[in-house]
Amino acid sequence: MTDASDKRVDESWKEQVELEKHQPDKPSVPGQASVGPPAREAPRGTESGVPEARFDLFLSGLAMEALIALGDAPHPQTRKSAMNLPQARYLVDLLGVLEEKTRGNLSVDEERLLKETLYQLRMRYMAKAG
Repeated sequence: MTDASDKRVDESWKEQVELEKHQPDKPSVPGQASVGPPAREAPRGTESGVPEARFDLFLSGLAMEALIALGDAPHPQTRKSAMNLPQARYLVDLLGVLEEKTRGNLSVDEERLLKETLYQLRMRYMAKAG
């Protein structure tokens, strides 16, 4: 067993991070473009206008895809509604798998949102599929 005094922790990366914080416009490796955040600070929870990654937004995205596949919402690019039942079933089943795999790990609100979304999509699917 290793004694705690024998362990060596490399903390030199902290110094590099601090240096990069004060020089956001300079690349960390010469000749390489910077991949860090832009010089001006983006609003909290967003990065260059991208929404914060949240479970409710993830569910909403999958639900919207299912509604498009059910023909209940127009496709965002074509602006036309077209039914694709196999795709709709896949998305509803995918949400079912998500419900099963996250059981016991969601907040009350997240669990309620997932259950209600699944119920509504399953009912719409059954009405369309017969």
